[in-house]
Amino acid sequence: MPITFCMKKKDCARDCNSVSRRGLSSACSACTASPPFLLAAACFLAVSLCFALLPSAADGFDPMPVFTDVAASSGLDFLHINGDPTVKDYIFETKGGGLGFLDYDNDGWLDIVIAQGSTRERLAKGDSPHAELYHNRGNGTFEKVTEKAGITFRGWGMGVCTGDYDNDGHVDLLLTYFGPDVLYRNNGNGTFTDVTATARVSDPRWSTSAAFGDYDKDGLLDLYVANYLTIDLNHLPDPRCNHRGNPVMCGPRGLVGAPDVLYHNEGNGVFTDVTEKAGTVDRDKLFGLGVIWADLDNDKDLDLLAGNDATPNLLFVNKGDGTFEESGFLSGLAVSADGQEQANMGIDAGDYDNDGLLDVYATHFSMEYNTLYHNEGNMMFEDVTSRAGILNPQLTVSWGTRFVDLNLDGWKDLFHSNGHVYPYLIGRNLNETWGQAKTLYLNQKNSTFKDVTAEAGQDLLRPVASRGVAFGDYDNDGDIDILSATLNGSPQLLRNDRRDRNHWLMFKTVGRKSNRDGIGARITVQTGELRQIWEIKRTVGIYSSSDPRAHFGLGQATKADSVKIWWPSGKEQEFKDVAADTHYVIDEDEGLKKGY
Repeated sequence: MPITFCMKKKDCARDCNSVSRRGLSSACSACTASPPFLLAAACFLAVSLCFALLPSAADGFDPMPVFTDVAASSGLDFLHINGDPTVKDYIFETKGGGLGFLDYDNDGWLDIVIAQGSTRERLAKGDSPHAELYHNRGNGTFEKVTEKAGITFRGWGMGVCTGDYDNDGHVDLLLTYFGPDVLYRNNGNGTFTDVTATARVSDPRWSTSAAFGDYDKDGLLDLYVANYLTIDLNHLPDPRCNHRGNPVMCGPRGLVGAPDVLYHNEGNGVFTDVTEKAGTVDRDKLFGLGVIWADLDNDKDLDLLAGNDATPNLLFVNKGDGTFEESGFLSGLAVSADGQEQANMGIDAGDYDNDGLLDVYATHFSMEYNTLYHNEGNMMFEDVTSRAGILNPQLTVSWGTRFVDLNLDGWKDLFHSNGHVYPYLIGRNLNETWGQAKTLYLNQKNSTFKDVTAEAGQDLLRPVASRGVAFGDYDNDGDIDILSATLNGSPQLLRNDRRDRNHWLMFKTVGRKSNRDGIGARITVQTGELRQIWEIKRTVGIYSSSDPRAHFGLGQATKADSVKIWWPSGKEQEFKDVAADTHYVIDEDEGLKKGY
């Protein structure tokens, strides 16, 4: 990290504030009021001392990221509503809690959208609340702009899905609901228009997660929607079940599931249900919660992984002709190593061991374990959770997750949120709790991980009932921050206050012949002997949409020797000696340039 020579007092304050966020504010006391003739020297010495004290990988260890919850101070005044906070008679009162990062006005700063739930009483009256949209002012604060933007549909919201489905350069928004979903087209002027009816994506079932992806590489984003249960509000299920001898709501087992749906983008603002035609039929009506598009077999088209609660996961392998073949059990991704169905909540795919193959991580219910699947090649996966050092007795219920390099050492770490579904645990002195800490596993660069949650800041340890999680660089400082939803509570915006001197690169992809978002494009970054891959997507984890920009930690490398990108159109580009610590845009026609 270069030292900034600050010759003005405001510059000195800026640099000291930067290092102060990394836990070294006392070393910056020289940046307080000083005689003008001493200011430059004092600032130089203070900032130099700050940077000298920062640990780095060169010191023999990988510095620990520390996270600070800045939601309240940033202006995120959202309060999630999802039934009575302390009484959950029905399963739909325990689900939901999606959110997302998106740059809806193309100003280079990530904005935030948060799905809002409801109550049975408000839903029956037709006065449910609506989702909220917050505009990033670019100074660490957000402004609520929901009404002005036209995000006004009222219902029992579940999840957030984003993508530029009409290729006009403005990201659009799909919100999933306990009831009909809603698609908002971005008008390009800070407002949205509800186009659900004309687009034909108003799925009336209980939808959870959804993901845009161009499975047939025609340059248009298609849409997969995961559905959960079939619930009739006029004939609700018996609420009397038990958990460890305590009365709780029932489900999902014993209730009727709802099949998922695949929509093909016809290019005229209309989507067509091609579930049967494409071979992605959820014949057993499994309990869908998480979904991701990812090229899991490296054949340069997107496969589809649907995570299901208390039932086997579905893997639809893209055959390259517009159809899929279900291979969940054959691949090893349907169940755990011992053949058990697990209560899948969130899923992600990423290359944690830098071998060029996308691995899979899935989060689950308490008394199970979250599962790490290593990609062995040829669409075969092995449950390596124990070997990776993260097969722990699990008393948490885990939700949003991602492979993400949080300390910029070039190796993807694992993060997931946690929170229970049974409120009888509130205030009880039991080994299971309602509110739960987050979990951060730091990659040890040898195919194992270390739980460092207790060392990564008190705000990760705060016990709340977390749900969906979005990941993104909202302050454009080059590291990944975390936005986490809280059931019946306020979200946490966990700012990554790094204490290292590692370097990074970020790339926004702009497709031309490929879809405008570049979803499905794969970027490979080479620094010395280290080779990393990143595949562009927006939907990760559960209910949520993340920063679509590709992010690479470089460790101590100050440049990438090579940056290669493969586009869904088949085009390939390569750029040499790419300077670190910079945001770039890769345009499919124009190539590499600095920008957001």
